[in-house]
Amino acid sequence: MTHLEDDHTALAEEFMQVRPRLVGAAYRIVGGIADAEDVVQEAWLRWSGVDRSQARDATAYLLTVTTRLALNRLRQQRSRREDYVGPWLPEPSDEMDVEASVEMSESVSMAMMVVLETLTPLERATFVLHDVFGLTYSEVARAIDRSDAAARQLGHRARSHVEARRPRQVVDRVRHREVTDRFVQAASTGDIAGLLELLAPEVVLVSDGGGFRQAALRPVEGADKVSRFIAGTVRKGGGGADLAIDVLRVNGESAIVVTQGDDLDSVCFLTVEETGITALHLVRNPHKLGGVRASAARG
Repeated sequence: MTHLEDDHTALAEEFMQVRPRLVGAAYRIVGGIADAEDVVQEAWLRWSGVDRSQARDATAYLLTVTTRLALNRLRQQRSRREDYVGPWLPEPSDEMDVEASVEMSESVSMAMMVVLETLTPLERATFVLHDVFGLTYSEVARAIDRSDAAARQLGHRARSHVEARRPRQVVDRVRHREVTDRFVQAASTGDIAGLLELLAPEVVLVSDGGGFRQAALRPVEGADKVSRFIAGTVRKGGGGADLAIDVLRVNGESAIVVTQGDDLDSVCFLTVEETGITALHLVRNPHKLGGVRASAARG
C-alpha cells in the first residue's frame, strides 16, 4: 500500500467514526434523510481532499462543513416550499432510531422536528449543535461563521422558541405505545367513541400529501373534527386483504406505518400528553417515505 493509499484509508476511518453524528446533525437541520445523506456525502468529498494541516480535529472540521452545507440546503429547500401543496412536514426516518438515549430520541421525534421548522436556519443549526450535540457556543460560532456573542444570542432565542412550542407533558415510552395501540384499534374499526376517549379536546391533525396523495390541505382542529376525519379516511380507504397497519419505531418513537401491498402508504406520529393525544402528524407524500423501511424495529 502506498503512502497516499494509507492517508486515504486513515481519512475514511476517521470519517466513518464521525458519520452517524454528521447524519444526525444534518437531518435535524434540513428535516429530510435524503437531503441529510447528500450533505454528508458532500462533506466526505471535501474531507477526502482536505489539507490535514488545516483540519487537525476531524470532528470539528466535519461538523463545521456539514453544518454549512446543511444550512445551504435548508435555505434552498425553503424557497421551493412556496409552491408546496398543503402543509409541509419533515421526512420520517427509521435510521434515526439508532440513537438509543431518550434525550437524543426526543430531539428527533416528529413533534420536535415540527418545532424546529419554526426556527430560522441559523437558530435551528445553533440549537441542534449546542442543545442536542453539546458543542460550546465558541464551537457553534465557528460552524455557523458568526461571533461567539451572536451564536449565544441565537441559542437563547432558539431555546426560548422551542420551549414555548414543544409539548409540555409528554408521557413515557410505555404509555405512548399503549395509547398508540388503542388508537390503531379504534381507527381501524371506525370507532369514533373510542377515538374521542383518546384525543385531547385541543388535538390538531396535520397531514402532508404534497399533492400526490389525498390529505387535508389545512390542519384539522378539535377532537370531534379529528375523530370524524380519521373515521372518514379509513372508510374511504376501503381496506382490503393487502392493507397492513403496524406500529414500528420511526424517529425514535412508536409510529403507525400503513402499507398497501408492497407500497408504503403513510406514517402517522402521535404526540401523547397527560390530557391525551394532542397532535397527529400524518406523512403521506410518497417522496418523503423513502427513509422508512418495512423492516424497521417494532415499536
